[in-house]
Amino acid sequence: MPEGKEGSSAMNRTTVERKSDREFVVTRMFNAPARIVFEAWSKPELFKRWWVPKSAGLSLLSCDMDARTRGSYRLVFRHPASDQPIAFFGTYREVTPNKRMVWTNDESDQGAVTTVTFEENDGKTLVTFHELYPTKAALDDALAGSAEGLPEQFAQLDELLAGGS
Repeated sequence: MPEGKEGSSAMNRTTVERKSDREFVVTRMFNAPARIVFEAWSKPELFKRWWVPKSAGLSLLSCDMDARTRGSYRLVFRHPASDQPIAFFGTYREVTPNKRMVWTNDESDQGAVTTVTFEENDGKTLVTFHELYPTKAALDDALAGSAEGLPEQFAQLDELLAGGS
């Protein structure tokens, strides 16, 4: 993914920027208060409606989230080309409602620490999604894979927040 790659929706823009050899940051402004945006990140029934990029062809089989400090999460996906489900899981290191979430990605020793912040201003919320990887190679793999879907995922979140499906 090139530096500064952007995805667009009608009004908001998702910006993806590689910050160093081990980290990247995605930002997007949402037309909803932080409380509502935070709920979409912390409630499984909402999260599963926007997290999987529709173009990826994946199915989210299960979404278990205990979105509190020292809580855990587990997401299980199925790809149509594979018989085996794929699980992603970790622990929430910090959860400050409507402000910040920090979690680990523990499915491998190359998993990132993810930090998401929610900054509200005049009823709109700036979401900053930051991932820090243990190695440059791990970040390179992420940018060539799942991270490419983030602009689409954020557009799907925008649609959910606007009252769409």
